[in-house]
Amino acid sequence: MTPQQVKAAKAFSLLDLTSLTDTETPADIEALAENARLILDNGDTLHVAALCVFPRFIPLARHYLDARNLYAVHIATVANFPGGGDNIDIAVAETRACVAYGADEVDVVFPYKAFMHGDEGLARLLIAACKAECGHKARLKVILETGELQTAELIRRASELAIAAGADFIKTSTGKVAINATPEAAQSMLQVIAANDAKHSFQHPVKAVGFKPAGGIRTLDDAVIYMNAVAEHLGEAAVQPSRFRIGASSVRADLATVLTGVATTNNGGY
Repeated sequence: MTPQQVKAAKAFSLLDLTSLTDTETPADIEALAENARLILDNGDTLHVAALCVFPRFIPLARHYLDARNLYAVHIATVANFPGGGDNIDIAVAETRACVAYGADEVDVVFPYKAFMHGDEGLARLLIAACKAECGHKARLKVILETGELQTAELIRRASELAIAAGADFIKTSTGKVAINATPEAAQSMLQVIAANDAKHSFQHPVKAVGFKPAGGIRTLDDAVIYMNAVAEHLGEAAVQPSRFRIGASSVRADLATVLTGVATTNNGGY
């Protein structure tokens, strides 16, 4: 492989291949599962880290992945999405349903509007309650909606609250607002994660929180910006699916073109 292809293969393995249009059909979910893998010219097969779909499609997505022997690909889904409402009971009920459907990961939207109005307590309680529903069955990824928070100060504080409340990952965006992932937001979030790493470095096992940029990542060059940022703040060892995901589907086409030399069309959401 060329150096660019090595980077593209790594980026492919970090993808949360996402379709959250709310107009999906079973055929769309099957196509998404097919796109979860890429067969190279030498016969090797790459696969993404996860498929991210609405809860009702979790069993179907698992069926289509298993039919392709893609047992290692996780199923992610969303709760309190996309608005980040402040009703804890609703967020908890949705998270419970996600876990019951068989989700490996739940991306829950931080109640960012309430937080921006000064209600840190509600934000903390909502995330903690959703984490309790996940238990040991599912990973909790908290979507901060950084494009709405806007300032580095608010992004850092939301990151701290989410991590303190039990987030396994913090994620930039839903992909449903005007401003989604940005390098600046990533830097603020990664600084908080790095500080958390340092704070808990003596623990065994270490509570290592992951990072997920989402929305607006369309090319290998875009992905590499975030891959480099993670390596800089958290170390090269963190550039793996257990600690880093790229929430994008549009980038798959560019990665596939770099890896195979054949232009493909986009499939999926943001």
